[in-house]
Amino acid sequence: MVVLSFYLNKISSIKLNQDLILPSFNLDAKNPYSKKIVSESEISQDMWLFKRRGPSGFSSSSTAEEVTNGIDASGLTAIVTGASSGIGSETARVLALRGVHVVMGVRNMDAGKKVKETIVKEVPSAKIDAMELDLSSLASVSKFASEFRSSGRPLNLLINNAGVMAPPFKLSKDKIELQFATNHLGHFLLANMLLDTMKKTARKTKREGRIVNVSSEAHRLTYKEGIRFDRLNDEEGYAKWAAYGQSKLANVLHANELGRRLKEEGAEITANSLHPGVITTNLFRHMGVFEGNLGVFEGLVGTLGKLVFKNVQQGASTTCYVALHPQLKGVSGEYFSDNNLAKASSTATDGDLAKKLWDFSMNLAK
Repeated sequence: MVVLSFYLNKISSIKLNQDLILPSFNLDAKNPYSKKIVSESEISQDMWLFKRRGPSGFSSSSTAEEVTNGIDASGLTAIVTGASSGIGSETARVLALRGVHVVMGVRNMDAGKKVKETIVKEVPSAKIDAMELDLSSLASVSKFASEFRSSGRPLNLLINNAGVMAPPFKLSKDKIELQFATNHLGHFLLANMLLDTMKKTARKTKREGRIVNVSSEAHRLTYKEGIRFDRLNDEEGYAKWAAYGQSKLANVLHANELGRRLKEEGAEITANSLHPGVITTNLFRHMGVFEGNLGVFEGLVGTLGKLVFKNVQQGASTTCYVALHPQLKGVSGEYFSDNNLAKASSTATDGDLAKKLWDFSMNLAK
């Protein structure tokens, strides 16, 4: 309910006289993300409610195919986690359509094989494989990364897309709160284990590598302390939506700190995070209050859905934009939404918190 209210309030909570540093509508090709002071009401109306194009030339209603139109990504290799359904499978399909060799990291291999068959049927030239990967298990992540490295494949793109949303309290196989384990820690370890492969690929091919963390606007709706370092597994204090927000906050912090480290060492790899939008089926599926009563909300979705919610093709667009678009060459440590640069929360841009999370995650992943 908290997440639903958050997005519905985007329509009703236009606040005047609250200035934010946000992207301007300057379409200068050399610097499409130059900034100016604009009001929150201007952004809400222009970028969300009426879906006008932002500085990238795209909007919240743009699809993954549209934002990658004309891009030849032949020769690139990508890993897409959680590619057996939803925006993950659409991301895999569109990357394959643009010539990328896609390796789908999936927990359910049967579902992964079906997605592969569907994509190959539509795109006969698609290069696509499925490998088993359970992000909630550090052992599974290590096995996947080791097998990928042993295969000798290059790696240009790492799309950290898989996740779980607001389940009842549960610990992972490694005795870590499930959402934090799956949404953040598994991807943290995966990226660390594949970084050398990405660096070698970037040096050999002279093509920039990109790491993309699929986060959420829910990163703003976490526990009051942001990351509960000392109470991560506290069942008594567990709130499923706050825990979800915590894991999504960790996605942004991880991308920011990783981007900083890569830039510091001069690696030709960028790291960014994004909000894909709210895809109706993914949202309602996890809201227990709606279970068995989705018909009640069909009118709501039909009326407001076109303004607030996205379909899968639109939901995968920002991921594909950040992964492939030449506009973003050299752009790192940023947060995107609706195929445009966006502003993450102040907590998400806290450099000291990002470093603390990095060290904390390294200790957990040992």
